[in-house]
Amino acid sequence: MAENFTVLNAKKMTTLNELHSISSTFSNTDKMPVLFLGHGSPMNAIEENQFVTGFRNLAKTLPQPNAILCVSAHWFTKGTKVTSMEMPRTIHDFGGFPQALFDVQYPAKGSPELAVETKKLLDPVMVELDEHWGLDHGAWSVIKHLYPNADVPVIQLSIDYTKSGQYHFELAQKLQALRYKGVLIIGSGNIVHNLRMVDFRNFDKDNYGYDWAIEARETVNNYLLDGNFQPLIDFEKLNKAVQLAVPTPEHYLPLLYTLGLKDKTDDLSLFNDKLLAGSLSMTSVKLM
Repeated sequence: MAENFTVLNAKKMTTLNELHSISSTFSNTDKMPVLFLGHGSPMNAIEENQFVTGFRNLAKTLPQPNAILCVSAHWFTKGTKVTSMEMPRTIHDFGGFPQALFDVQYPAKGSPELAVETKKLLDPVMVELDEHWGLDHGAWSVIKHLYPNADVPVIQLSIDYTKSGQYHFELAQKLQALRYKGVLIIGSGNIVHNLRMVDFRNFDKDNYGYDWAIEARETVNNYLLDGNFQPLIDFEKLNKAVQLAVPTPEHYLPLLYTLGLKDKTDDLSLFNDKLLAGSLSMTSVKLM
């Protein structure tokens, strides 16, 4: 019993130290929510549809953040990096879309201070302060619906493609202190994301998915709502339907960053929970 108390005390002191280390950057706040956003097609940035409406409705439930840290499927790197520039560029990392999409700019400021504090929190993991990347469409195409005035600073944390699901889940846990400094942490990807099997003829059909996509969505959602995250961390061991849904890990792994930040007092809820074009899902998660 005394040993457990000592461990609990040590954890509490660690959290207090982490909070103190970022106290000069942001004021103390109530605990911020954490999000996983299914970002879908880049066209969601400029279209009016049910998913965009879902993002806007979500925004009405969120406290005003001091800053945003986004883990996007589209920054998949060897090693871990965090953007540290004053003004991140808007990256149009796609092709074959209308000019109107390429014309979109999202001029949110960066936060070199938050980048440095994120690097400190993730120690001893080596984190590179990056001055070149910016905001890719996994970040700006959804954040623009939450904060259309681009008045909240945004940084991105990359996903190290050499590491396991367990590694990413545990790395996210190190960021918990940021939730008490007004930092909204967002994972952006898609749980069901098999681009090779997209049914473009039925792209506009509501909640349309292949049988395996329906099964994969049900499997993942059940684990999410039950709070049973270990099978989701070990996603490579899940059924064949999930393997078809996650042929490559980059769009799935941002979900694990969101789940890694859940504590015992958080309620987990789903929204935009629909399939798209047979082999995609827009399922999104809110912890609050």
